[in-house]
Amino acid sequence: MTGFLLILRRDLMIAWRRPADVGNAVAFFVLVVVLFPLGMGPDRALLAAAGPGVIWVAALLSALLSLETVLRPDYDDGSLEQMAVSSRPFLPLVLGKIVSHWVQSGLPIVLLCPVLAVMYFLPADAIGAMILSLLLGTPTLSLVGSIGVALTLGARKGGTLLAVLILPLYVPVLVIGTLMVAAGAEGASYTAHGLMLGALLALAIGFAPLATAAGLRLSIGR
Repeated sequence: MTGFLLILRRDLMIAWRRPADVGNAVAFFVLVVVLFPLGMGPDRALLAAAGPGVIWVAALLSALLSLETVLRPDYDDGSLEQMAVSSRPFLPLVLGKIVSHWVQSGLPIVLLCPVLAVMYFLPADAIGAMILSLLLGTPTLSLVGSIGVALTLGARKGGTLLAVLILPLYVPVLVIGTLMVAAGAEGASYTAHGLMLGALLALAIGFAPLATAAGLRLSIGR
């Protein structure tokens, strides 16, 4: 836990000093969500129907855009190699970096969601479902995305390869999250959707840090 907290504190302090690295992905999310209503017109029914999908796709692309900031800077300056050979267990350090990515990119999206959802005329139940779905789904995006980052660190054009590897794995989270919000908008129960997102999150927590640590050792040769 000490290594986990140290890495989490370190990464959050770096993000505080360099807000542009994180702010770009969050600004992208906001711009996509804001521009869609301008292009679709003032039809309330159309906006309410499209809102869940638009917000979730924007959140997914924002997470993908910010994934390189999880491990790339530490890989470039040699910090990852030092972490791998240090006396501290490597797995908590990797988990700390994944959690810091979610705090920097996923948590702002969850907090901004209620304000942006109003633009799509979503009812209160749908907004509650949206917040819950993003709260369960965005950590999964960070966890799964970290695996792709670890495997593509040493590759040329790693960003393109990362998108090809990760986007298919994001599809279940996107579909379930969108259906969960749609169920909330219709006044139906979305408990089943929430349980499925929770199951995906639990699976990712158990598997992704191990796979990321193994991928990092392959990439840095340790």
